[in-house]
Amino acid sequence: MYDTNLKVETARLLLRQPRLEELDDWASFMLDAESMRYLGGVQPRMSVWRFLMTTVGSWAAQGFGMFSVLDRRSGVWLGRVGPIRPAGWPGTEVGWSIRREYWRQGYALEAASAAIDWAFDNLNWSDVIHCIAPENLGSQSVARRLGSVNRGPGKLPAPLDQEPADIWGQTRAQWRANRSNLV
Repeated sequence: MYDTNLKVETARLLLRQPRLEELDDWASFMLDAESMRYLGGVQPRMSVWRFLMTTVGSWAAQGFGMFSVLDRRSGVWLGRVGPIRPAGWPGTEVGWSIRREYWRQGYALEAASAAIDWAFDNLNWSDVIHCIAPENLGSQSVARRLGSVNRGPGKLPAPLDQEPADIWGQTRAQWRANRSNLV
């Protein structure tokens, strides 16, 4: 369900459902080659618009999707984080992607933790995965800090089926047991 009042708050962040007025922020992010290196490469504005509309549609049709991540104090759009499960996906995923100028500040870990809590609490998932390119050391570090382990190579559906991806993950029980040890 698309609910403009749905908010997940952390110490520094606000996670909420994406809005059309964020298109410029999403486009700026998806036009950055370094940010998009492991996410399919730079995307033209029309593709960004379709991606944003797909994300909004996911919320409307499935009741979940990527959240927009904003700085609570400034309202600055930092990235997108949240639960996804496209058709043919290898599992129930919580993914993250933060704008490059905000890397290495703990935002991905903070937002992903809140999104995993939300997914387990609201979607009743029993497991969470993260599909990560083998070369993406930054996301591997976030996954490790979340308590996830590399379960080995996975297969993504077409047209991503030629992209290598390792499946990282953990069960809800593992998450609950280790949540207080998050570093």
